[in-house]
Amino acid sequence: MSDDQLTLILRCPKELDGLIPFPVPAAQGLPGWIRAMPPQALNVVVGGESDTVKRCPPFVDAMTHGFLIPLMCDVKVENGEFSWDNEPPPGGRVSFVRSPIGFHDPGQVTGTPLFDAERFMIKFHNPWTIEAPEGWSLLFTHPVNRFDLPFTTLTGLVDSDRYHDAWVHFPARWHDMNFSGVLPKGTPVAQCFPIKRGEWTTQTAVFTDEDAQRVHDLTNEIDREKGVYRKQYRA
Repeated sequence: MSDDQLTLILRCPKELDGLIPFPVPAAQGLPGWIRAMPPQALNVVVGGESDTVKRCPPFVDAMTHGFLIPLMCDVKVENGEFSWDNEPPPGGRVSFVRSPIGFHDPGQVTGTPLFDAERFMIKFHNPWTIEAPEGWSLLFTHPVNRFDLPFTTLTGLVDSDRYHDAWVHFPARWHDMNFSGVLPKGTPVAQCFPIKRGEWTTQTAVFTDEDAQRVHDLTNEIDREKGVYRKQYRA
């Protein structure tokens, strides 16, 4: 193992081993629509073909970074009601949440744009504990660019090098009130990014002549050639 390789340890109760889907690298969980979409499409402004976001490295790289936490079982949604047919075995030495989702009272988001007195916030239950190396935290957020999902997971940062012997669950707002059907087992409910903690500062400055020349040269190169970022700057 190289010195710069990061190892995260994900654990689940032994009673659930083989019964719940494993978290997966985000690169393995890309949605079908991004694989099926064309790399180019008609741009009515220029009257010709232009690259789609499928050829935008920052768009795709954000979706493939980190790992995804999957929904533990199918969840049926009908007329605003959630149900599931899942009966995991009883816990042994450790009790664990047995349902795929829970709920937050709307009062918990009072004062935020999420508040709606007539609607509960849902909470996706995560059966995995996650241990990060010393000095690392985990940023949990909605699966990046997954606007197709009928919910939006809230974002949170956990110091998982210190807090790793309990579960981190994921509050979410169910925004598609017309959704009716099944949210399948394995649907990504959160995307997780390792973040190294450390002190940092910012510094502002105006362009020097050298800065201005570099900006001029690079923007001109981007205008002349396709894929400059991907070929020369993408790590």
